[in-house]
Amino acid sequence: MTPDDIARRMTGALATIDAVRTEAYLPSPMVQNHASFLHMQADGSLICAWFGGSLEGKSDISIYASVLAQGADSWGPPQRLSADPDHSEQNPVLFAAPDGRLLLFHTSQPSGNQDECRIRMTEVTTDATNPTRLTAAEGHYLDLPRGSFVRAPVVIRTDGAWLLPIFRCIPRPGQKWNGSHDTAAVGVSEDGGTSWRLEELDQSTGCVHMSPVTPGENTIAAFFRRRQADFVYRTESADEGRSWSNPAPTDLPNNNSSIAAIALNDGRVAIICNPVNAAASPDRRTSLYDELGEEDDRPEADPTGGCAPIWGVPRAPVTVCISSDGGLTFPQRIVIEDGPGTCLSNDSTDGRNKEMSYPWLLAGQDGSLHIAYTYHRRAIKYVRLAPGWDRPENGE
Repeated sequence: MTPDDIARRMTGALATIDAVRTEAYLPSPMVQNHASFLHMQADGSLICAWFGGSLEGKSDISIYASVLAQGADSWGPPQRLSADPDHSEQNPVLFAAPDGRLLLFHTSQPSGNQDECRIRMTEVTTDATNPTRLTAAEGHYLDLPRGSFVRAPVVIRTDGAWLLPIFRCIPRPGQKWNGSHDTAAVGVSEDGGTSWRLEELDQSTGCVHMSPVTPGENTIAAFFRRRQADFVYRTESADEGRSWSNPAPTDLPNNNSSIAAIALNDGRVAIICNPVNAAASPDRRTSLYDELGEEDDRPEADPTGGCAPIWGVPRAPVTVCISSDGGLTFPQRIVIEDGPGTCLSNDSTDGRNKEMSYPWLLAGQDGSLHIAYTYHRRAIKYVRLAPGWDRPENGE
């Protein structure tokens, strides 16, 4: 499809594809839409949040959201939940706090300088008379170091502490950020999100987008996107996130693009990702922000002491990968959608970008699966798979 073809489908209307699959292209006023996140409310309605604007890294990038009310046949209108004219606001994450608040975490950075990013937290409320209408308060920045990024929601420990998965974009003096020294960390709050401290994960260079699941009592397994575009990595904590094993590779390839992990209702682990890596493609680009067109004479960051990040590996197919051993291996892989996955440009208006990336997933109580992902950087696509989606006849 061309970008105009995609735009014509961005109505939010649900379409039944077959007995298992229903899908929609979410409405948005922006020409670029990326990094979706799904949150299910207590009443069964779904919120999808993402960032939209003209081009990732530009200051017109803001957080948007749409609501699919329980029983509705269409997603509600898009609503802007952030409005900072000087920063690119990205990677929304929604979290239902124990006190009943719905909190939005998102990143805020100047241009392509992820090493100057801060995390913002704000409360989101729903209109009692209109369940598809959301309102966001002004919010504030967390007291965490600059260069802190989010992509996955808070985990609550049994002692009540909040654990916020973070990846650190480490600055190199006089050099442009390019991901070469990124590491993993956890933000810890023991007062309901008022104050935070940062706890670093050892031996985690290149491990980002930490996505935790809780497969057993007191045990947390977490999975990582890799800047080296080799494999999804895994770490484990046997003490609710107070200490972690050194990250190690799983059998899932990774293309230096986002992943999301959940525990299914039966205890299995599911990861949604693009299971390809740099060994499978020669496609490369200089960096994530190499087409912003803004003057910056600094050299790319020297990888010495870090890693050599790889950008440009195709971002397709979108695949749900299932593990029955706590996320050590993923023998069952169900393709949701395939395509070229070309991502040598972030432009969403000229048709060059063909990525299907940055997926998120939720398991419904009835056994259904809810999925959202970037479609050619032009739209956010939603897919619902009916219960039984993981039977062999319904996948690959």
